Amino acid sequence: MSDGPDIGGNRIRTPGIDEDPVPVDAEVKVHDARAEAPEEDLDRSLRPPTLADFVNQQQVTDQLTIFIEAAKGRGEPLDHVLLAGPPGLGKTSLAHIVAAELGVPMVQTAGPALERKADVASFLTALEPGSVFFIDEIHRLGRAVEETLYPAMEDGELPVILGQGAGARTVTLPLPPFTLIGATTRSGLLTTPLRDRFGVSHRLEYYEAEHLALIIERSAGILGVDIDPAGAETIASRSRGTPRVANRLLKRVRDFAQVKGSGRIGANEAADALAMLEVDAGGLDRSDRALLETIATKFGGGPVGLSTLAVAIGEEQDTIEDVLEPYLLQQGLLKRTPRGRVLTQRAFDHLGVPAPEGAASLF
Repeated sequence: MSDGPDIGGNRIRTPGIDEDPVPVDAEVKVHDARAEAPEEDLDRSLRPPTLADFVNQQQVTDQLTIFIEAAKGRGEPLDHVLLAGPPGLGKTSLAHIVAAELGVPMVQTAGPALERKADVASFLTALEPGSVFFIDEIHRLGRAVEETLYPAMEDGELPVILGQGAGARTVTLPLPPFTLIGATTRSGLLTTPLRDRFGVSHRLEYYEAEHLALIIERSAGILGVDIDPAGAETIASRSRGTPRVANRLLKRVRDFAQVKGSGRIGANEAADALAMLEVDAGGLDRSDRALLETIATKFGGGPVGLSTLAVAIGEEQDTIEDVLEPYLLQQGLLKRTPRGRVLTQRAFDHLGVPAPEGAASLF
């Protein structure tokens, strides 16, 4: 088992570590190199800079504003924050905003990157007092790594082992006060002990089209794109209630308007560009329609089992469950039943095909 840095002439290691910790400097350099990528810089510039600019999640931002002001008034770090919700709704943006509003540094990583206890220890011991430590996809932490966070979150301490063999002893290192912000798309996978250690917990919901239109108009201004309100509304209506999708579609519609039009995005230009991208009026793309059409034409509207459906459309089961189905379920186009997936009447109407005889009993 590899040793760690010296403390009082002893070599230290965290419990259960069998490899050298990742050097903190190396981690910082990796993150800095990624941050310098032009596309990431562009995406970061589209994020709202303050809570006042963060639209749609009014209840979340109102509460965070109060908690942040209270923490600053007491001169204490903000309590640990858990942000849950589907991908692309702004959990990472909120973490950046919280750090900015607190006026403290932010250190960012992801659950899958924290493979060993030493990975967590290297981050925690390098934090500046009051820092925000952001872990994306926190539900993907390993059990041993997660347990290392318990004393750090609750007591501000990190258990370490001094020495080796029979003479080894466990001591605790004090950590600088910090705020852990965890983001998850699968809150049900979080263990109860970890979830209970977050003092602030919020779930982000899908956005209304009018709020997405505001985001698109703001992003268009940053990108230098000439867009009218009708063009923004057209893109917003097909953005699946998700700001990340809205910004992605805006950039692709911008390309279309630049090459095929005058560069200005109106309703017609947006509709033509989205048709080329195979995004229909309901926000469904080719993969969404392929799933619905397969159930409608090959399985009579269902029910059909997930494994059978995965083979039929050539997708992994996880992709269907985590990527395709959430939006279809939200829009009332698909149902999950004990016998399998079933299309709704709304799905048949959207596809423009008649429901087969006997399908009405499934609705």
